[in-house]
Amino acid sequence: MSPEPSTLPRISRLAPRSRARRLAGAAVACFLVAAWPAAAQESASTLVRAARLIDGKGAVAEPGAVLVEGDRIVAVGSDAQAADADRIVDLGDATLLPGLIDLHTHLTDEVGVHWEEVLVTTTPAEAALHGAANALTTLRAGFTTVRDMGPTWPYVDVALRDVIDAGVLPGPRMLVAGNYVSATGGAGDARQFSLYVDVPTVRNLADGVDQVRAAVRTNFKHGADFTKILATGAVLSQGLPPGAQQYSDAELAVAVEEAGRWGSFVASHAHGTEGIKASILAGVRTIDHGSMLDDEAVRMLAASSDTYYVPTLYVGVIVPRDGAALGVPEPQIRRSTEMMRHRGASFRRALDAGLTIGFATDAGVFEHGHNAREFAVRVEHGQSEMDAIVSATSVSAMIMGWDADVGAVEAGKYADLIAVPGNPLNDITLLERVAWVMKGGEVHKDNLGQAKRSSGSR
Repeated sequence: MSPEPSTLPRISRLAPRSRARRLAGAAVACFLVAAWPAAAQESASTLVRAARLIDGKGAVAEPGAVLVEGDRIVAVGSDAQAADADRIVDLGDATLLPGLIDLHTHLTDEVGVHWEEVLVTTTPAEAALHGAANALTTLRAGFTTVRDMGPTWPYVDVALRDVIDAGVLPGPRMLVAGNYVSATGGAGDARQFSLYVDVPTVRNLADGVDQVRAAVRTNFKHGADFTKILATGAVLSQGLPPGAQQYSDAELAVAVEEAGRWGSFVASHAHGTEGIKASILAGVRTIDHGSMLDDEAVRMLAASSDTYYVPTLYVGVIVPRDGAALGVPEPQIRRSTEMMRHRGASFRRALDAGLTIGFATDAGVFEHGHNAREFAVRVEHGQSEMDAIVSATSVSAMIMGWDADVGAVEAGKYADLIAVPGNPLNDITLLERVAWVMKGGEVHKDNLGQAKRSSGSR
């Protein structure tokens, strides 16, 4: 199944939202004089040069050159080199790439605090503050776009997305779930402590077709971009085992139907085989985790033009090894250890079948900013370095429906660029040490000491 230009309706647009702009209004007024020089430079052009460029679609250019004006790329390669630029940034023996994309993050989670503990010991305000810090960490790690898969405190991700879009805080572009949809006793049941303890602001349980429909509508009403449904049990929760199907075929189908009415899609948390197959038949956009793919599930994915496999492999390595330090209870570490036996085999099965594979990590279970450790695990399981990079750039952009704006180094797309010293095609772990980050034409990290800059045209 080869990636095609996406026709997926876009409920979320890559532009500041009016509510977020109002939040920023007072700050803009207070600092108008200080901000004026930066605003005046928005139309200035910058030529970014490096020893090589990986374009996000599988091609390499040596040397690499990208011309940026405002927040967009206007030329690449020889066209960029030939243009007069107001500024030149020479990154030396580095590789330029598109900003990376992670399809499964939890930016508002505090690593080391289990989600059930969060609900009875913290507040949504704390989650928002952690989210702001984690968003910057993620951006500086080279991930300029993320799909956030639901916070422990509902809709905190919606607010985080909005303030980032408004320019109030630095962070990646975000597509957000708002609140996940779970069955009673299943993967997302927030009442897994005492029967007599309730968390009244957490309302994510939905049983039966009508309740699932209502939950999907509620999420979109409160600003979600898409619906995350928990089709199977989970590794990092109590209740239903991760291999068991949690929602019926009819419940999954109505979630997809209702999301479609809102011009959006469903991402299915699915570990077990039967839940994966039911999700594919329902028409979900992504199978997240997909830990227990069998041959039939792979054939179903290959035959589908709408559903994509989005595995998370590194989390299955780090939780069995360091779960206690990450605040994961021992029973759930055992669940992860058991599930790890299936994840690698499923990934290799998908590779052998030539499936289009998205890039995701489950960051938030482990330290934010370590997202790129996923690359090495994939390469160890047989994916080529280039295919792993393409998975985290143009393929994931297509899966999100954002391929017109992000995911490749092409004229017209946002100037979301990163650079690493050396060549990640020779050592994929270089992506764990991103040294230079630009998002929308603004540099957010520059650790390349050898970078040469000149102002004025060449």
